[in-house]
Amino acid sequence: MPEPSAPPSIVVGVDGSRGAVRAALWAIDEAISRDMPLRLLYAIEHPGAEAAGAHEEARLLAGAELAVSYAATALQATERPVEIEIEILQGKPVAALMEASRAAAMVCVGAVGIKHFDHDRIGSTATALVTCAHCPVAIVRGSERPTEHSWVVVELDGSPDSAPVLQFGVQEARLRGAPLRVLSSWQSRYTDVHDSHAVADGNRMVRAQLDRRLSHWKNTYPDLDARPVAIHGSVLNYLAKNSADIQLVVVGARNAEGIEELLGPTGSAVLHNTDCSVLVVDRQRLL
Repeated sequence: MPEPSAPPSIVVGVDGSRGAVRAALWAIDEAISRDMPLRLLYAIEHPGAEAAGAHEEARLLAGAELAVSYAATALQATERPVEIEIEILQGKPVAALMEASRAAAMVCVGAVGIKHFDHDRIGSTATALVTCAHCPVAIVRGSERPTEHSWVVVELDGSPDSAPVLQFGVQEARLRGAPLRVLSSWQSRYTDVHDSHAVADGNRMVRAQLDRRLSHWKNTYPDLDARPVAIHGSVLNYLAKNSADIQLVVVGARNAEGIEELLGPTGSAVLHNTDCSVLVVDRQRLL
């Protein structure tokens, strides 16, 4: 297992699935922009003592080598200047990736792994990493590299995570040359949803607050296309309506409600046919 003092890298969990290869391809930009290697990690989960034996060990190792070779070949085919590292470990995938995350700038995994056939749900490895990893976690969807016109969306709440989440979103948008949309949702039991004036007033107030938070980044990066979006109600409705235009949603790890919306059954069902990936950021987990 890598020690916390090891050189940082972008780690991709590999299991032989197409989702893992998509995660590796998505991670290229992250690695190149940080001048870090992209490390493909495969964890061999032993089936148990009853299946132990040299033949079984050889079969599992061959499967692991085939999986990492599959991902590495896809990376090399891009002909992009990324350093590729390969590591095959013994252990459970979640535990191996969690330990690797101690020395990682980011861990990237496919939304659905090779053992999951319900594409309306996020795989168990991805779900577990969101809460236990020591660095940002990217849950990658999509079969192609998104266009620069696809948005990076940041969902902000009132938690202490919100400032670094916004900063991370700005960095991701600039990395991809993408427009940035910064969302904040609000709702009040005292506001009648049919009262258009009250909703409009509430939206204006929220947009003004977001504008103040964006002003620093607009001044720092004048070419950044950053716009505030106020949402009365569920963010998921907005994402569903605009999913064709969104390549990445950045959300804080402490934003429990937002994560549940994005990664829970409803959010997964809405987004599973899209190229919309999710990046979960915790201010205490940044290198």
